[in-house]
This record gives sequence, structure tokens and C-alpha cells, in this order.
Amino acid sequence: MAGDFALRCRFDEASGSDPRQAGRPLYTEVKELFKMPMTNRSRWAVGSLFFLHGLCFSSWGARIPAIQQQLNLSETLLGTVLFAVPMGSILSLPLAAWLSSHLSSRQMLPLALILYVSFLVTLGLASTPGQLAFFLGFFGVASNLVNVAVNTQAVEVEKLYKKSVMASLHGLWSLAGFVGAGLGVGMMAFQIRPFWHFSFIVLIVLAVLFFNFKFLLPDTSVSSSKTSLFPWPDRTLLGLGLIACLSMICEGTMFDWSGVYFKKIIEAPPSFVAAGYTAFMSTMAGTRFYADRFVARFGIQKVLRTCSLLIFLGLMISVLLPYFWPCILGFLLVGAGTSAVVPLVYSEAGKLKGRSTSLAISSVSTVGFLGFLVGPPLIGWVAGATNLRVSFAIIAGLSLGILFLTRKD
Repeated sequence: MAGDFALRCRFDEASGSDPRQAGRPLYTEVKELFKMPMTNRSRWAVGSLFFLHGLCFSSWGARIPAIQQQLNLSETLLGTVLFAVPMGSILSLPLAAWLSSHLSSRQMLPLALILYVSFLVTLGLASTPGQLAFFLGFFGVASNLVNVAVNTQAVEVEKLYKKSVMASLHGLWSLAGFVGAGLGVGMMAFQIRPFWHFSFIVLIVLAVLFFNFKFLLPDTSVSSSKTSLFPWPDRTLLGLGLIACLSMICEGTMFDWSGVYFKKIIEAPPSFVAAGYTAFMSTMAGTRFYADRFVARFGIQKVLRTCSLLIFLGLMISVLLPYFWPCILGFLLVGAGTSAVVPLVYSEAGKLKGRSTSLAISSVSTVGFLGFLVGPPLIGWVAGATNLRVSFAIIAGLSLGILFLTRKD
């Protein structure tokens, strides 16, 4: 099956990375990413918008336990409410395809980001489960519009540099998750309501967007306005989408349930409820700055198979040893495992010839976001019938699907 996915030599040749450069310190990678000559301004601009996307999402994730308590939601009801985010993302795909046919990603991205952070604020205003689900649906719609546009921009940056940089840009998304989680811990420590927390994020988004949107790149691959509103994937894109789907199931579990796991199973103090989420995001962010070079040295297939094993091992440690420090270790491994999968899949989809970049990414998202659709609600429903440890064990088993989907012919 791996041959159908086109995940081998073509990626290695396109990456253009020198394997001898692997192993440099993380601060060197970040420093290079932030260089400001005009040739790098577009990379910096796109990277900053990846950061904003991650900051919005992680700000919501960090406050889920507080909102659960505020609305008195059981695990089962919370799982059902969380279903609204991926559902909104899935339902937005025809809209994303239509917008990609009429707007460039350079035009679409700023508008989508403003919508995204606006709906974030509404989550802090919800006073009933129904209102929260309603706002989360629109939050999911805006999130996917940002996702398609910002990854299209990332593919354009890769074309400009003639090498793979997608994973490092996704690293900024994850770095923002780490920052958002830490900010959430601080907000909870000072007992600041989610609404005021999210309002502060609005100011950050508007400021960064104002200074960077003019450096976004024009699309070199623009779809026709006659493109179908539902970009159903062909066999190659379906294979990439399935790999992304399994990774997103694991990511969605960490985003939505890591705080609850530490609160209910680990029984961590309130100020340490977000510790697992922070551990997960720290290794996800750090590993992504190296992932492009790992692919250049070892090949995409070995990287994806290793990611699968790391996710499985990390989740099983958390299930079998439900104590604070073992779970921290487990969540660190899960973060490292999920770091490279989605960026490499999006990069590969965007480089397929004969396809619009934005529509190829949208097609992969159609399948991939099913992971966000299935994962968090599945956790809640299984936890309601059994407990969260059983739920996490099931997700661990699903993570091995990446290993089998990337097996050698």
C-alpha cells in the first residue's frame, strides 16, 4: 500500500536537505527560521501565522477542564460537545474548496484567522452545553479554513526554498501550543475567566497579523472555479489522508483529554492539570524542527513507522502506569510521535503534480479530520462506559495503523 501513497523517493529528492546538517541545536534551527532578510520574510510571515493558528487552538484546549467544571459537564457529555469541532471542520470542506476556487490562500488566510479568533472568544461566553456546541461548530469551520490556507502557503514557501520546510513551520504551530498551554496555566493560577483569557488572544492575533500578512505569497497553483465543491480524494490522497486521520485521532485525544486525564486519573493538583498537555506540546514542537532532516537522512517511511511506535509506547505507559511522572514521560513520547506525521502528509499532498495545492490539502483534510471527528468523542463515550484508561488504550491500538499503512511492499 505504501507504494500507492507515493511516500518515498520523490519526497527525499524534493526535500533537498543535507543529512550532514542534522543534529544541530534546536536554538540554531529557530534562529535560522527567524532570520529577517527579504528572502526569508515570507517564511517568517507564514511561520507566524502557523503560530497564531496553534495559539488559538491551544488556548481553547488549555481551558477545557475549567469550562467543563463551569458548565458541570460529565465526561460523556463533554465528549459529545467536543464532537462539534471536527464536525464543523468536516462540514466546512465544501466551503474551503469553493473559497480556494475563488480566492488565493493569500487572500483567504487573514480572513479565516480573524474568524477563528472571533469564535474563540464566543467559547468563553457559553453558558449551556448547547451554546458551547454551537460555538464550537463555527470554531471548527474557521479552524479548517485557516488550516487549508496556511498549509497552502507553506507549500509555496517550500517551492521558494526548493527544499522541505513544512515540518519546521508546523513546529511553530506546536510551539504556540506549548505557549498557549503555559499561558493557560497562568490564567488558571490567577483565576482569570476563559472569556478574558480568549479576549487577550484576540489582541495578539490582530497585532501579529497586521505586521505579517503583506509578506504572504501568491499561489502558483490555483484551482479552477469549476472544481467540485466536495474534493473527494483519489487513491493516493486517500492513503495520505488515512495516515493523517490516525495521527489526528491521537492528537485530538491529547488536545481535548490530556487535562481531564491528569485531573481524573492522575488526580494532579489544579495548578498541574495542564502539565501533561504541556509535556505533549513541548516534544511535538521540538521534534518538528528536526523532522525535515530526519526524513532526509532516514526516509519518510522509517520516520512515519517510528512515529507510530512512539505514540503507541507513550500511550501505553500512561495507561499501565497512571502516576504523575510516568504519564509525563508517556505524553512526551506521544508528542514526539505525532510531531512529523501530519506535516509530512500535507507536504506530500501539496507536491503532487496535476493537482491544485489547496484542493489537494483540502482533500487530505477531508479524510484526516475524521480523526478529530472520531477521537475525542470516542474517548468520552468509552470513558463513560468504563474509564479514561481504557479509552487511551484503544487509541494506542489505533496508532499502530500508521505502522501498517506505511509498511514496505
